[in-house]
Amino acid sequence: MYIYSLAVISGILIGSFLNVCIYRMPKNESIIYPASHCSKCNESLKPFDLIPIFSYVSLRGKCRYCSAEFSIRYPMIEFLTGIIFLLVFYKYDLSIAYFFHIALVCILICITFIDYDHQIIPDGLVILGFGLGLTYKFLLYFFINQPIEVLNSLLGFLLGGGFFLLIAVISNGGMGGGDIKLIAMLGFWFGWRDIILISFLSFIIGSVISIALLATKVKSRKDVIPFGPFIGVSTLLVILYKNYILMSYMNLFM
Repeated sequence: MYIYSLAVISGILIGSFLNVCIYRMPKNESIIYPASHCSKCNESLKPFDLIPIFSYVSLRGKCRYCSAEFSIRYPMIEFLTGIIFLLVFYKYDLSIAYFFHIALVCILICITFIDYDHQIIPDGLVILGFGLGLTYKFLLYFFINQPIEVLNSLLGFLLGGGFFLLIAVISNGGMGGGDIKLIAMLGFWFGWRDIILISFLSFIIGSVISIALLATKVKSRKDVIPFGPFIGVSTLLVILYKNYILMSYMNLFM
C-alpha cells in the first residue's frame, strides 16, 4: 500500500512541474527560471503556496497577494498525473519499463494540453520522446538481453508518420505537422502493430468528441480541433489496456 501511495504522491508532485512546462513552453520561457509567480501581479510564490492541490484548496484558487484566480486546471492536472502514475505502476511495477513509460506519459500530458491551448506540438518534446525511446530500447538490450527490434521500430516510424503525412496531403493541411512528428515518434516507440492500434483509437475518440462538440455547439465547423490530445489519450489506453482492447475487439467482431 505504501508503494502505491508513493506512486500517487510522486505523480502529483511531477504534475505540478508539468503545469509549469505547459504554461511556459509555448511562450519559449525557461521552465526553471524565474521561480513560480503569479501571472497577474508577478509576485513570487512562496513554498507553502506551491504545495500541489493543497495550496489551491487552502487559498480557494486565488493568489495570496492580488486575489487573482488560478485555473482549476492546475490541481486537475496534478491529480490526473498522480492517478496515471498509479495505473502505470500497477501495470509495470517498479521496473525500467515503469520509469520510461511514465516519462513518456509526462511528455504526452504536456503535448496534450499545449496542443489544446495553442494548436502546436513543440518539437523539443517530440525529440525528447525519440531520445527516451532509443535509450529505453538500449537499456532493455543491455540489462535484460531483449533484442532491439530495429525493423519494428523503423516500420512503426514510417507507417505512423507516413499515414498521417498522407492524410495531411489529401486533406490539404487537415493534419498538422506536429501530429505527424508525434505519431512517428510513437511508432518508433511501440512498433508498427501498436501504432496501428493507437492511430485507430485516436480517430475513433477524435470523431466521437468532435461530433459531440459540434452537436452541442461548443465548436463550429470553422473551429480548429487539435488532434494531439486524441493521440495522447489513445497512447495511454494502449500502454495500460492494450490486451483488453484487442480481446474486446476480437470478441465483438470475430
